[in-house]
Amino acid sequence: MPQMAPISWLTLFIIFSITLVVFNVKTFYCLNMAPQQLSQSISFKQNKMNWKW
Repeated sequence: MPQMAPISWLTLFIIFSITLVVFNVKTFYCLNMAPQQLSQSISFKQNKMNWKW
C-alpha cells in the first residue's frame, strides 16, 4: 500500500478546513429567522395556582 506524502495530508487538511468554514458560514447567514416582536418579549403570562393540600 503506497504511503501519502506529508504535503498531501496538509492539502487535505486545508481543503476540509475551508469546506467546514464555508459550510458553517453559509448555514449561519442563510437562516431566515423572524425577529421577535418587542411586545411578546415583555409581556409574561403568570398562571397563579393556589394549592390547597
